[in-house]
Amino acid sequence: MARTPKLTASEADGVQYRRAATWQIALAQLNNGSAMIFYTLIGLLSYLQNAGYGIAVAVAGIILTATRLLDGVIDPLLAMVIDKVTFSFGKLRFFLVVGWLIRIFAILMLFVWAPDKGFGAPFFIAMYALYIVGSSTNDIAGNMMGPVMTNDPRQRPMVGVWGTVYSYLVPTIFSLISTVLILPRHGNQFTVGMLKETAIVFVICSFFFQLLAVIGISPADKPENFRHIEHNDEGVSVGDMLRFVRDNRAFLRYTVAAASDKVAQQIGAQAVVTTMLYGILLGNIQLATILSVGSMLPSIIFAIFGARYAGKHGSKKAFVTWTWACLAIGTAALALCFAIDMRSILKSLPLMILFFGLQLVLNGSKMCVTTAAGAMRADIVDHELDRSGKYLPGVVTATYNFIDQIVSSSSAAIALGAVALIGYTTVMPQPTDAPNGAILVTALFLFFGVQIIGWVASLFAMAGYKLTREEMIAVQKRVADKKVPIADDLEGVTTQVAI
Repeated sequence: MARTPKLTASEADGVQYRRAATWQIALAQLNNGSAMIFYTLIGLLSYLQNAGYGIAVAVAGIILTATRLLDGVIDPLLAMVIDKVTFSFGKLRFFLVVGWLIRIFAILMLFVWAPDKGFGAPFFIAMYALYIVGSSTNDIAGNMMGPVMTNDPRQRPMVGVWGTVYSYLVPTIFSLISTVLILPRHGNQFTVGMLKETAIVFVICSFFFQLLAVIGISPADKPENFRHIEHNDEGVSVGDMLRFVRDNRAFLRYTVAAASDKVAQQIGAQAVVTTMLYGILLGNIQLATILSVGSMLPSIIFAIFGARYAGKHGSKKAFVTWTWACLAIGTAALALCFAIDMRSILKSLPLMILFFGLQLVLNGSKMCVTTAAGAMRADIVDHELDRSGKYLPGVVTATYNFIDQIVSSSSAAIALGAVALIGYTTVMPQPTDAPNGAILVTALFLFFGVQIIGWVASLFAMAGYKLTREEMIAVQKRVADKKVPIADDLEGVTTQVAI
């Protein structure tokens, strides 16, 4: 008996979806890989500040923290510009390349051309601010690629999977290049010479990543994919941005859910928290790194599975389902840590398997939440197009980034404030410190408890989120119907001009 061919999403839903080839998505998302190369390099900035510009460590920390706020402020402004302009040759490639050029100019000035030349903090701050402008320009254009390339609900989550794979692999590979291949050539010291060499290698590699990303986005980077559905297309204004933030309830609920998850995860990832959990309570600080590397492949597999689940059931259901899974697993892990002496975990094979098994499955479930969240943001772009007639992928991305930057910048302060409450006011917790009840409660609260609070907040926010799979099918149908008259009008204008 002949097998009945599986219906495509367009055939099943009655919507002519826009799709991209897998190779196009894989190449386009290499822009995320390029960004992660610079992310890894910027992690060395504190060494450069001190060695190359003579900036004190405490002052360096203030500079890096303050610039996060600058990043959050300029993102919406850049997004409005990107959404507003239109180029006949496609605008994403333009802003990707311009952002990358500004980025590498600032990096080469900071790491290669200016160190040891007598320039001080003002020059460093100016160049780092320029780097942020280039980084934001490139990143906003890169984050716009997903909604532009595909609106197929089965394919859309896979865009996030490719981005996630690069987010995991690229920092690991380039951290190894920096510390294993380059650092020993300079006596295992983070000298100006070592930092120069690292920057040059990283910039060259980022060029090839960026080139492939431009090739990948080229077929989708055309003006018709950025068109609004209003007859009187007046571009994008500040009023459009303000109305979007005020009136788009789905975006507000999504922001609460995603930002609460993000800040909770960032608190748990602070070095002071992992030091207390793995170094003091478990007795082996190296386990944090081993677990991070060991969970890489399983987390990617989870992300692929989570993307398929989201494609089948919708982004909202996937987000809620995996958030419930995180809540259950996180609560179980928290209960286990309170129920036993954590120092006994490494002495008992069953306890070790249980503890790290829970951690592995929890990391995988969080990866599925992240994948669903990325697809939800693309859904909101299409929902806004249906709601207001404006196609605002840049505004949606940058507005979320702005809120996310403001919220997540508090993660270090929360973690350090909690640690100060238990007596660490002048020194930081060290792996050699003796465990006690205060450290146990604080570490478990910061690592598990805050995330549990974040998952509960996400579930409350999602309770009123209307963009289910069924609603998104209706959204795509309404958008297609609204675009038909405009296409007819454009065709009529073209015909009259020809006559």
